[in-house]
Amino acid sequence: MATIYDVAKAAKVSLATVSAVVNGTAYVSPGLKTRVTAAIQKLGYQPNLLARGLATQQTHTIGMVVPNIANPFWPEVVRGVEDAAHAAGYTLLLASSDDDRAKEALYLRLFLAKRVDGLLLTKAAGPLEPDVAAMLRSARTPLVQLMRSTTAVGGDKVMIDEREGSYEAVAHLLRTGYRRIAMINGLEHVSTSAHRLEGYRDALHQANVPFDAALVAQGDFRVESGYVAGLHLLTLQPDAFFIANYLMAVGFMRALRERRLRCPEDVAVVTCDDHPWLDSFHPRLTTVNLPKYELGQAGARALVDRLEPAGDPATAKRARIVMLKTTLCLRDSCGSGVRREDLR
Repeated sequence: MATIYDVAKAAKVSLATVSAVVNGTAYVSPGLKTRVTAAIQKLGYQPNLLARGLATQQTHTIGMVVPNIANPFWPEVVRGVEDAAHAAGYTLLLASSDDDRAKEALYLRLFLAKRVDGLLLTKAAGPLEPDVAAMLRSARTPLVQLMRSTTAVGGDKVMIDEREGSYEAVAHLLRTGYRRIAMINGLEHVSTSAHRLEGYRDALHQANVPFDAALVAQGDFRVESGYVAGLHLLTLQPDAFFIANYLMAVGFMRALRERRLRCPEDVAVVTCDDHPWLDSFHPRLTTVNLPKYELGQAGARALVDRLEPAGDPATAKRARIVMLKTTLCLRDSCGSGVRREDLR
């Protein structure tokens, strides 16, 4: 493998000249730059990115920590981040914490050790460890909180208005005539779960339907928890369900089949998050669509704005909150009598 010394020898220039061309740290005349570039191409020289980062104080990499890459929600978010980051000249390093705070801390330390230019963090369930929060503050590496938020660290936040989305979902069930509406919520100590529960309660309150805590079960955003919660809640005979994510809805539908109940004839269902294949389900599920790709794009762009600031310096210092809207996708699982031709 060619080294910087080989390039310097082939181009008949000094090591400092090669370094200046590779790292863009000093002016090099067009003639010398052409010779160095030609030598690099001929020899197939690959710059040492770590050394380059030390020289330029930039690695043009972004570190991203997501809670569970196996959840179908996250790949599309990551694609949005990757596309926007690539367009701005940055590459993405990705880690999945599995909602494990120890793994989260490990990856954050690793990213900082690799001198990433910025961080996108969707925190694991529970509070951010004090030493991790202190590390992030002292590192001064720009950080954008994505989807989930904590006050333990600052920085911009890119969120989805899940409270409003949940409100619209439950309000639709109430308008359709259901009154005994159960909810399967996600992980405890996660802001997204809290906001979805708030939307559920807001819709009940607006319709003068008393909140019944017995009709709310806690899941963990995974299939099995939807199944277990479904078996329990179905014994209470609700007439409708709001389920806080797609994977738990899959588990719930299995519980529904085991109890020999039908949707929407016996129980109506609205779930949170939408995917193209849901249109193939029977019945087709009514969903609250969360703008996944747009979330990733907005998160990456917010971070790049911090890395390459422009405009009023006073404005740039203020932390910003970007809030994306959800969309209610009406299908068949609520038995609301919507005509199929209206859904095309």
